[in-house]
Amino acid sequence: MEEGIGIVGGIIYLAIIILMIASFWKIFEKAGKPGWASLIPIYNIIVILEIVNKPIWWVVLFLIPIVNIVIAIIVYIELAKAFGKDTGFGIGLVLLGIVFFPMLAFGDAQYQGAGEKMYDDEILDRG
Repeated sequence: MEEGIGIVGGIIYLAIIILMIASFWKIFEKAGKPGWASLIPIYNIIVILEIVNKPIWWVVLFLIPIVNIVIAIIVYIELAKAFGKDTGFGIGLVLLGIVFFPMLAFGDAQYQGAGEKMYDDEILDRG
């Protein structure tokens, strides 16, 4: 009986991993980056930083305990904004990534750019 539970748990875990890989692959492609880049450790963080228009040296901040959590929250909120979503969606990426990353990847969200270009457009829209 316990062996069956372990097998089911392993299958569920594998399904979640495949879902997250597919989600990041699709998000990268939507942002005009190669999907395979999502599979390579460290490089995938560099590509995400490029997508959200943050400096590459922020990779170093991901190596510092506690600071890495804060930086990840900032990056995920900026990722949501880069796809036209609000801060609440970015918080969803942080807290419920297993739900929100597939929504971002396979939903109708389009990459709109990030960083100062996006903010300039918001200022112009407000008049």
